[in-house]
Amino acid sequence: MRIKVLDAATLGEDISFDCLRAVGDVTIFQNTDLARCPEQAADADCIIVNKVKMNRETLRCANNLKLICVAATGFDNIDVDYCKEKGIAVCNVKGYSTDSVAQITLAMVLSLASHLPEYAAFVEDGRYTESGVANRLIPVYHELAGKTWGIVGLGNIGKKVAAVAEAMGCSVIAHKRTPDDNYTCVDIDTLCETSDIITVHTPLNEGTNNLISAERIAKMKKGAIVVNVARGAVCDESALAEAAGNGDIYLGVDVYTKEPFAAEHPYNRISNLHNVCLTPHMAWGSYEARCRCLDEIAKNIISFKNNEKRNRIV
Repeated sequence: MRIKVLDAATLGEDISFDCLRAVGDVTIFQNTDLARCPEQAADADCIIVNKVKMNRETLRCANNLKLICVAATGFDNIDVDYCKEKGIAVCNVKGYSTDSVAQITLAMVLSLASHLPEYAAFVEDGRYTESGVANRLIPVYHELAGKTWGIVGLGNIGKKVAAVAEAMGCSVIAHKRTPDDNYTCVDIDTLCETSDIITVHTPLNEGTNNLISAERIAKMKKGAIVVNVARGAVCDESALAEAAGNGDIYLGVDVYTKEPFAAEHPYNRISNLHNVCLTPHMAWGSYEARCRCLDEIAKNIISFKNNEKRNRIV
C-alpha cells in the first residue's frame, strides 16, 4: 500500500513514523499547499492528513485513493460527501488527545485565574528583590472552588475536563446536543450567562458554527474566563477579542478559524494583554498524544486492509 503523509510537520519533528512504514510504503511531505496537493496526492492508496483540505479539487488526481486517515478527531477538513461519491474510506482517531487537551485547558484556566505570568514577571525582572516586601498579592486572584464551570461539548475531552473541574471544587454545568443525565445540562444561553468559567470542547459543524456568538459573549459575567480548545469558528473571534480588549473577560484560545491567523486578525491586537493567553494550536499535541495518534492510524490502516471497519467515518 502506497501511503502519503501530506503535512508531517504538524505532527512534530520528535516522533517516529516507523509504525506506518510497517504497514506500507510511506512517502512523507512536511507540508503540502493546496496548489501542490493534487500532484502530491497522486498515486496514493492511502493519504494521511492533519490539516490539509481533502475535497474534489485537491483529490482530482488521486485516482488510486482508497483511504484517507485523519490525524485528528475532528474531520471538518474532509469533504465527506465527495469521499462517499468516490468510494474513498475515511478514518479519524478518537480519544488520543483527551488527557493532553484537558491538561492544557486546566493550565489555561489556572494561569488566567491566578495571574501566574504577571507574578512570575515581577520576580524575573527584579521588582520583587527591589520591593523589600516578603510577598506580593497584586493582581488579586480568586479560588476556583465554588465557581460555576460551564462545559460546551461533553465528548471524551469535555467529560475529562468536567472531572478536573469538580476536583477543583467547581460546580459543573454543561451544554450538549443530547442532554446527559449524569451532568447538569442547560441551554447554551444559560451556560454563557451563569458560568464563571466557560471551556469549549465541541466539534465544528453546522450546529456549532458561531455557537459562542457576539450576543452570548455580551451576556457573559464580567470577569468570566473563556477558553476555546475546540475549533476557532465555534466562537465569534472578533467579539471575543473585543470583550477581552475591554477587560470584560479573561480569554484563552488555542484554535483559530484560520491557522496561523493573519497579521490583521483581531487577536493580534490583544495578544500582549494580561487577561489573554493565546497558544499555537498545541493543546492536542503532547508527545504521548502524538505517538498514540500515529499508532491508531497504523491500526486503522491494518483494519482497512483486512476489510474491517475501525474508526470509520465513511
